[in-house]
Amino acid sequence: MLTPHHDGSPLHVSTQSPALGETVRVRLRVPEGAVAADGTPIGGLAWVGTRSNPNREPRFDEARLVSEASAVDGWSWWEAEVEVENPVHGYRWLLVGDDGRQHWLNQVGLSGVETRDRDDFKLVAHAAAPDWVAESVLYQVFPDRFAKSQRAPFDELSERGELPEWAIAAEWGDALDPVPPGRSKQVFGGDLDGVREKLDHLAGLGVNLLYLTPVFPARSNHRYDASTFDRVDDLLGGDDALVRLVEAAHARGIRVIGDLTSNHSGDAHEWFREAQADHGSAEREFYYFRDDRAEGGHGYESWLGVPSLPKFDWSSGELRRRFVEGPDSVVAKYLKAPYSLDGWRIDVANMTGRLGDVDLNAEVRAAIRRTMLEVDPDTMLIGESTNDGADDFQGDAWHGAMTYAPFTRPLWSWLQEPGSPAGGGIGFALGRVPTFTGGQFVEAHLRFAAGYPWRTRLGTMNALDTHDTPRFATHARPATAPVAFGLAVTMPGVPVVWAGDEFGLTGVDGEASRTPMPWGSEGDPEVAPVLAAYRELIALRREHPVLATGGIRWLAVGDDAVAFVRESAEASVLVFASRAAATLSFAAGAVTGADAAARLYGMAGLETSEGGVVLSADGPSFAVWALPGVVAPGS
Repeated sequence: MLTPHHDGSPLHVSTQSPALGETVRVRLRVPEGAVAADGTPIGGLAWVGTRSNPNREPRFDEARLVSEASAVDGWSWWEAEVEVENPVHGYRWLLVGDDGRQHWLNQVGLSGVETRDRDDFKLVAHAAAPDWVAESVLYQVFPDRFAKSQRAPFDELSERGELPEWAIAAEWGDALDPVPPGRSKQVFGGDLDGVREKLDHLAGLGVNLLYLTPVFPARSNHRYDASTFDRVDDLLGGDDALVRLVEAAHARGIRVIGDLTSNHSGDAHEWFREAQADHGSAEREFYYFRDDRAEGGHGYESWLGVPSLPKFDWSSGELRRRFVEGPDSVVAKYLKAPYSLDGWRIDVANMTGRLGDVDLNAEVRAAIRRTMLEVDPDTMLIGESTNDGADDFQGDAWHGAMTYAPFTRPLWSWLQEPGSPAGGGIGFALGRVPTFTGGQFVEAHLRFAAGYPWRTRLGTMNALDTHDTPRFATHARPATAPVAFGLAVTMPGVPVVWAGDEFGLTGVDGEASRTPMPWGSEGDPEVAPVLAAYRELIALRREHPVLATGGIRWLAVGDDAVAFVRESAEASVLVFASRAAATLSFAAGAVTGADAAARLYGMAGLETSEGGVVLSADGPSFAVWALPGVVAPGS
């Protein structure tokens, strides 16, 4: 079925970074024979335009027809002018038929009834992300488990008997200890020079953004319980090792972002110890101290009641000054030379500044971004939000989300074996991954993605898994791992490789997924094809800019297969993904140039006729074809 289309890409929006008060031209494409949400023909149009909601008062702007449907592609183009009256200015399209029916179009899709403001298309007047954010392919490293350098501090300290008292030493080939205290105390000795020595592996994959989980001293292998933010952990090589790593990465065209815990510190943090020792200290105001009725009964608020993770109270001006505000803050320190990080991922961003009737989240995230703009505007800020965090991601601070709702969970539900356990950290109800059809996968994706402005979607992580989840490959349907990563590199968002995915590693929960990297196995028969697929798919993403910034239209959806097209004026890319043998078809007018499509990846079939386009596969498959760019009026 052919329906009217609009998205936030340059094909349909005249500027991606409007100023407050600027008038933006937005365009709607309407195909010949367009159908309504209920599948009936829309017919003639009596009125087309946008409905905005500036200052919470509806406003309608009539569109003008700028191009009749042509014999080339059969689409007409309508254009409206929308003034950006608020920093986040929402709008939707309204089409009124000659028969009086109303058809509303927003980020979820076409509707026969009035739609919600939160799902509107959005123009954002806040400072935009650097262009490189949308062009990134991100590789996540958990330093202790990635690689040991030739002169690893772990080995030297072990020989001298000087490992930290909390650490439980392990050899690289040892099994993980899943039971506390080993779960968080077992140390394998990976370090930042080890990461540096493996940068050629990252460059060979084609990734251009490295994300390091925390590198500050702590009392755990994950280091989310920092004991200071003033230096890099000696176990990882100290400050100089971070400097060496970033310099070497930059020399290879790879940017590096760090990880900050804005919700909490560790209970061994110098600030927290001072707060406990001196009730009159400034640091006492950094945390929520209570009596023994506080969460967990240990006298202070902490992350989910874990006593080793006391929660920050962001009403403290001194905490803001030291941590997030200005050139002398922790946020600023590591963005400046000699460290020169390219941005931050903020841990537990969704809970930061929030407790009961207190909500300072917007103030804290805005302060972080303001500092980053002052120190280096060419830096990236991404926030963790494990659930539907769209309300926090409207462009005022975060460039994108590390989230699971728009991509990870819907994808798992479509491509995991039915009844698969969800493991820990990914948030499926009742511990099982629900089973979706292709239609439910697309519906869930659109439902959650619709809450984000277009440019925030482009900076949001498309993760198959992370250090907090089971490995995707653990319970994937046979031969669907390339399908899953193919969708990660072709749907809007930043593709993510969690270190080890490219080796086909498995793990039943977040801890089990943190196994040491199996260096030396790259040529093994079961590993080499996985590595090759990752390299080819990342190359596909890097070589076709439309996959980073182009618009997206869903063309056909079945239980076992989906198809969409990414579009720009310069080029388009047709994508087909199936989890089993499947056939999809769509009208010939849905895309232009399918009869001369050039295969870019995969072996699925593509046939064209006057009746339409047919895509087919005899099993799990991921395929991509190059198509001509979209000819837009005035382009």
